This record gives sequence, C-alpha cells and structure tokens, in this order.
Amino acid sequence: MFAFLFKTVFRLFALLPLSALHSLGALLGRLTYAASAQYAARTRENLRQGGVTAGTVEYRSVLSATIAETGKGITELAWIWGRPYDEVVGKVRECIGLEHIVAAQQRGKGIIFLTPHLGCFEISALYAARRVPITVLYRPPKLGWLESVMRGGRERGQARLAKADVGGVRLLYKALKRGEAVGLLPDQVPSRGEGEWADFFGRPAYTMTLAGRLAESSDATVLIAYSERLPRGQGYVIHVEPLPLDFAAPVPQQVNAALERTIRACPAQYLWSYNRYKIPRDVQPPGARTEERGAGIERL
Repeated sequence: MFAFLFKTVFRLFALLPLSALHSLGALLGRLTYAASAQYAARTRENLRQGGVTAGTVEYRSVLSATIAETGKGITELAWIWGRPYDEVVGKVRECIGLEHIVAAQQRGKGIIFLTPHLGCFEISALYAARRVPITVLYRPPKLGWLESVMRGGRERGQARLAKADVGGVRLLYKALKRGEAVGLLPDQVPSRGEGEWADFFGRPAYTMTLAGRLAESSDATVLIAYSERLPRGQGYVIHVEPLPLDFAAPVPQQVNAALERTIRACPAQYLWSYNRYKIPRDVQPPGARTEERGAGIERL
C-alpha cells in the first residue's frame, strides 16, 4: 500500500513545473534542517571544515543556500525521473567543457565521469547518455520496490546501471574496453578494502580506489562533471573538466584535490550534510594502519 501511494504521489509531483518543485524543495530543506539536530550539526561542521567561505557573513549565506539546495535535490527527482527524457535533457541550458567530452570520444579509450554530490548529479549521466553509451555504478535502495522507480528514471537514452558488486565492476571494465563511458560518485564512502585514507578539505576521508584502477587499466580519459542548478527552475548548466592522473602518486588524493577545486566553484550546491568523514565498518581509523587496495567494489 505504501509503495502504491508513494508512486502515485511521485507521478503527481512529476506533473509540477521544475520551478514549483524547487520551491517546495527549498521549504523541505529548511524543515529538515530545523527538525534534525544531527543533520543540522553535520551540515554546519562539514561546511566549516571545507573552508570555502571567507568569513561569518559569507558562511551564513552559503549555509542558508545549501540548506535550500539540498531540499531541491530531493524534490527535483520527481521531475528528473518522471518527465520525458528529451524534456529533461532539454533543461540543460549549456555544457561548459563539452569539448573535453568530444575529445575523449575521438580518443576512443573510454571515458570515466566522476560526478560528486554537487548540484543535480542525477541529470549529468542522462545528459552524457545523449552523446555516448554510459554505464553507471549504483547501490540498490534498501526498499526493493523503489528500485523500479530508480531504474526507470536513470536507464534512459544510452544510460545503463550496474549494481555495486563484482559483476557490476566487470560491466564497467567491459564498457571502457568498448570505448564507452562509465559513471562514478567519487565522494561516496566505499566499503572496507575498497578505499584508502586521503585528505578532503584538510581532514582524512576514506576514498574510493576504483576510479584509479579503472583509469590505469583502461587508459580512459577521466572527466569531472557536475550540473549546477539555475535559479527559479530555469534549468541546469553542466561543467566538465579533465582530470589527468599521475599513477606514480596516490590517485585518491589527486581526486580529492580536484573535487575540492570543483566544489569551491559552487559551494552552496554541495551536499555538506553527507557523512563524508565516517569510518566504514571494519576499517581502521586513519593513521592506525595502511589500508590495502582491494579488488571488489565501492558502495554507491
């Protein structure tokens, strides 16, 4: 019964204009912030840790904006997943750095899109899927009935999903071998044996190693991409930048440094409420010992 009600409400929300959903999302974000002390404290702590603001006034301004933007990220899912594919992709008003995607396609070694929790990360893969086949690694939701909604919204155009397990990782390798694209969330906390500690805004964060392994084995082009929300539901601007990697140095630290630069360009739309610095189960805290690089998968 709950699944039926959720899907019904979801479809009704999808009928609303994006501007209305963003207004509702801003309200939802503020209500959530007021209702959950833990959520609010983590948001404030992580934003301070990021050091992306120059002083108290700017900090308060960015904090207020990020509370609203986080809520928008929830309510816009109904529109992103529920509206026709061409209409959704048509909301991308500009792609700054499109030439990097074109160059990577011409190179023919595959593309690894690293899309952090910044802006509307859901639309990035859908936009890429208009130009190139892309396989995106994902973690299935705990509620089984929700997976059909998720897959229906994400697997459109040339986009396909791969579960975050050994079989899913094999699909990523195969896609790159065919010269296609893959998508990863580089700031998602991985499971034991699938990451190593690397500084993220000056604090150790357990960081995935899969991106580096994929890049080194395939010689694929690595691109960082994020979708910036425009005000009043006007749409999105996608930003794409290349990330050359030095495999003689720790790749997770290089990735985190690049993510920091990217987030500083649009700090209000980063998901500061995410528990980026948590210690995964059975993982030793930073400094206790060196984590081995595993051969499994990340928890996405």
